[in-house]
Amino acid sequence: MTTFYDRQEAGRQLARYLMRYAGDCNTIVLALPRGGVPVAYEVAAALRAPLDIYIVRKLGAPGHEELAIGALAADGSCVVDEAAVRYLGVSPRMLEEIVQRELLELKRRELAYRGNRPEPDVRGKTVVVVDDGLATGATMTSVVRALRQKHPAKIIVAVPVGSQEAVEALGNVADGVIAVDIPHEFLAVGHRYRNFSQTSDEEVRELLERARKERASWNAA
Repeated sequence: MTTFYDRQEAGRQLARYLMRYAGDCNTIVLALPRGGVPVAYEVAAALRAPLDIYIVRKLGAPGHEELAIGALAADGSCVVDEAAVRYLGVSPRMLEEIVQRELLELKRRELAYRGNRPEPDVRGKTVVVVDDGLATGATMTSVVRALRQKHPAKIIVAVPVGSQEAVEALGNVADGVIAVDIPHEFLAVGHRYRNFSQTSDEEVRELLERARKERASWNAA
């Protein structure tokens, strides 16, 4: 059963739940690449807010990379699901190897998407963190905890779809959680989209550049 046609439509629906922040110069939208960028682009456009990215990497279980045992944030901070690590028998050495591998990919994406531009200053701002959905919430938890160290005024997690467990868990670490759809029986984020094709690096760069140009035109008007 689908809720959204694609990430763009999901972003437009999500934006309607965030209009209290429209036109607020103290608000910034941060997307989690790659799938969160098309969603966040629509949100930022509706709010007329600046758009940037915050890169995290899922730590996948050895041999079952789709199963998250934690997440690594841009500043190197790491959230680990200790129960999953123990259950799967992941040794400290294996975990360190996973972290180092994902750290390399994280740095590659930082360079590919942001180039030499510095990270946005979120001190004292309302930060709306957007992804295309929440399954376990481990990745988003890592993001919120890392962002908290940068002293924003408020952190709002905003997604088109999320599991009940993840939404409740994020409510304990973020200042607010907004989800358009919280299915009673959650299977996977992609099940709520008709088109859930992978977002490419090129699409991420294109949307970020388009958002910067649109922002500049609004400021000049």
